Amino acid sequence: MDAPSAGYAFEYLIETLNDSSHKKFFNVTKLGGAKYDVLPYSVRVLLEAAVRNCDGFLLRKEDVLNILDWRAKQSHVEVPFFPARVLLQDFTAIQNAPNPGGGDLPKAAKLSPLKAPPRRLPCRGPAACRGPCDPGEPGLGRGAGRPSTQIENTPLLCPFHLQPVPEPETVLKNQEVEFGRNRERLQFFKWCSRVFRNVALIPPGTGMAHQVSLEYLSRVVFEEEALLFPDSVVGTDSHITMVNGLGILGWGVGGIETEAVMLGLPVSLTLPEVVGCELTGSSNPFVTSIDVVLGITKHLRQAGVAGKFVEFFGSGVSQLSVVDRTTIANMCPEYGATLSFFPVDNVTLKHLEHTGFDKAKLKSMETYLKAVKLFRSDQSDSGAPEYSQVIRINLNSIVATVSGPKRPQDRVAVTEMKSDFRACLSEKVGFRGFQVAADKQSDTVSLHYEGSDYRLSHGAVVVAAVTSCTNNCNPSVMLAAGLLAKKAVEAGLRVQPYIRTSLAPGSGMVTHYLSSSGVLPYLRALGFEVVGYGCSTCVGNTGPLSEAVLNAVKQGDLVTCGVLSGNKNFEGRLCDCVRATYLASPPLVVAYAIAGTVNIDFQTEPLGTDPAGKDVYLQDIWPSREEVQQVEEERVLCSVFKALTEKMETGDKRWNSLDAPDSVLFPWDSKSTYIRCPSFFDKLTKEPAAPQPIENAHVLLHLGDAVTTDHISPAGSISRSSAAAKYLTNRGLTPREFNSYGARRGNDAVMTRGTFANIKLLNKFIGKPAPKTIHFPSGQTLDVFEAAELYQKEGVPLIILAGKKYGSGSSRDWAAKGPYLLGVRAVLAESYEKIHKDHLVGIGIAPLQFLPGENAETLGLTGRETFSLAFPEELSPGVTLTMKTSTGKAFRVIASFENDVEITLYKHGGLLNFVARKFS
Repeated sequence: MDAPSAGYAFEYLIETLNDSSHKKFFNVTKLGGAKYDVLPYSVRVLLEAAVRNCDGFLLRKEDVLNILDWRAKQSHVEVPFFPARVLLQDFTAIQNAPNPGGGDLPKAAKLSPLKAPPRRLPCRGPAACRGPCDPGEPGLGRGAGRPSTQIENTPLLCPFHLQPVPEPETVLKNQEVEFGRNRERLQFFKWCSRVFRNVALIPPGTGMAHQVSLEYLSRVVFEEEALLFPDSVVGTDSHITMVNGLGILGWGVGGIETEAVMLGLPVSLTLPEVVGCELTGSSNPFVTSIDVVLGITKHLRQAGVAGKFVEFFGSGVSQLSVVDRTTIANMCPEYGATLSFFPVDNVTLKHLEHTGFDKAKLKSMETYLKAVKLFRSDQSDSGAPEYSQVIRINLNSIVATVSGPKRPQDRVAVTEMKSDFRACLSEKVGFRGFQVAADKQSDTVSLHYEGSDYRLSHGAVVVAAVTSCTNNCNPSVMLAAGLLAKKAVEAGLRVQPYIRTSLAPGSGMVTHYLSSSGVLPYLRALGFEVVGYGCSTCVGNTGPLSEAVLNAVKQGDLVTCGVLSGNKNFEGRLCDCVRATYLASPPLVVAYAIAGTVNIDFQTEPLGTDPAGKDVYLQDIWPSREEVQQVEEERVLCSVFKALTEKMETGDKRWNSLDAPDSVLFPWDSKSTYIRCPSFFDKLTKEPAAPQPIENAHVLLHLGDAVTTDHISPAGSISRSSAAAKYLTNRGLTPREFNSYGARRGNDAVMTRGTFANIKLLNKFIGKPAPKTIHFPSGQTLDVFEAAELYQKEGVPLIILAGKKYGSGSSRDWAAKGPYLLGVRAVLAESYEKIHKDHLVGIGIAPLQFLPGENAETLGLTGRETFSLAFPEELSPGVTLTMKTSTGKAFRVIASFENDVEITLYKHGGLLNFVARKFS
């Protein structure tokens, strides 16, 4: 975006910064006096952006005054917000071959898990190195070149002077294949970077967008044309929020709103309630930041913070590092908040200094933030913010936990894991239970794998993944996993080879510091081989389990488990045979992989035995907080950020040599299966028509509670039996070339066929999980796409019936775009996840809501009726309408539009149409 011009209505607030005569800023503290002093820090950022962008049209003086009067106006008025930047997330995984199981490494790099590595004097630097660097660490050797070149793939670095070594041939070949299969999309991105101003591309293989945003793009304070203002960002994913740990206001709004912001429109939001979360105390040594996240998640979820801002304060905040804070902020979608905000303080400045931030800029930043009262201090007695409500959490009360077996919000203390899993086996099938008969719960099945015999039972771990989720931006938990792996290998422990293990860091920087700290070889020795950088196991991109394991699981009808360090574990995300999935911190993922089962009490049962036959317990190999912090401070921060800067400046050799069109308009290729000209504007008229009635609409799907955006629009692999697979096969592609829905989201034909294609979708018309529905005019049971296609040919509009919290989970614009292209005119649900409801409005689907206490069951609706609804000529927020059915039943529903802006967008047929008409 172009730098916004100074707000003409508030030019009198512009002042010169004390330490630099040429730097200026809007001194918003003078606008409201005492009113400003009690504003939450996050609202102060909203106010500064409103003052700076006030143009009297898109943002009015009245909007500024509403924000200033936050205490009285919160939750009651809509305000516009112009972010400083926009972040668009790609979904390409430039990755290596998955590791088939624990300990299955290339021969040249294999380290016996039963023997500790030989100890030799460490390398003292390039000049002193007289041979392979630290031969005790497998796969490490001398090499030439810069670290940035080496980081491009899978780093194997000398931990003392960071000289790169040759890559395994399979790694390079797999990356070449991945780059080739995504070439069309990458060419489109490169074309964008050439024809649009102020567009910066992160080269493939550099890392995940959110992590690079945190490590490289974040400014904390922007300076444009000598004007200082707070950094802020919106983007196309719920994990945008991780930058709030650095004092940057940001949240995910989905692709539809982001597209509008890029075209110069503000984000519209209801002036939020702000919940103050006071942290006190400090956590015990066995609790990781992931445990802190899950503990805070539980408290905030119970407090009910959906749609609100959460702002952290108190002495406990200073006990958290910036990387801890970003991990906590990253999880805010799981407790429903719009964002979680950690204001800038001394810890933030110290972190920025360690990461190589320019000292002069740091000084200006500190001066500016203190001048506009955006700098947090534990000692501040005056001007303390007031909050909508305050929640107090003592960090001492948090214990180590995992989440599962089917939902991220179901937390289980590690000390209670064994008893809880056994209880889940007995419970009825549902959010937690598996309903295994008591006499079957001790069943075991023999497994013959690679020449050895094993026994599998309920609770057996078959997938263990330290995934690419942005939680892994936290070096402390990753280093803890590496140090635990080191101690485990040295104690003679191993991971059974049939367990599919993987390590998919969110950034090459993670691999860099795991290498530089010397722990990567030990992770590899346990089977946690780096498989690439991008979304992997956490979104269902799990390599297939061996036939032997699959047959054993099916033979015994076992409840086998996956353990991963992501933040989503919805049922069916991994694969059909993994019925229980637990979220755990990276060191616990490694621990459960070593144990081989979740049916274990770490306090009383050993992980295994050492070569002498002595039992080894988790507490014997768990690294202390002091060990982790020492490695983090001495070997990680500076080298990570320096190497990323070099990587960004050097670029990727494949990206640098990639050809891309130079034309002003993109030359669409009609044969492309990745990039198509979308059909959203095919029927666009110059002026919007009045809202058309919905007449005799059939129900496409009859759904229950907690339908997630993953159910609506999966992002993982394309099933060979799906409608999308049929489309791709008809265009000459083989299953190996299908890629994922996320990679093909530039093709609306694929994404429409992928809508409601999740194998765990439970449609009440079908009665079992399957991406199927009934086409009522013919009575056929079809794929959802095929049924919708028939309805469209017949000119029949469609609606969806749903229960509570429809559209929960990740922010995903295709979860609205897909149903729209299927012909869905409205969704009728008991309640919505707010972000998804906004997306429905933004694409032109009416979000209808049952009256409180009513639902399809209480109203006697089967979903086999047809439904009709007329909209009044003048819609108003929250208006109640009459829905009529073909059986003669009539009932009232709420048109869940929150404000006049949403009504305007709906009348235009969605935000895309509104913007298109605005610029036509």
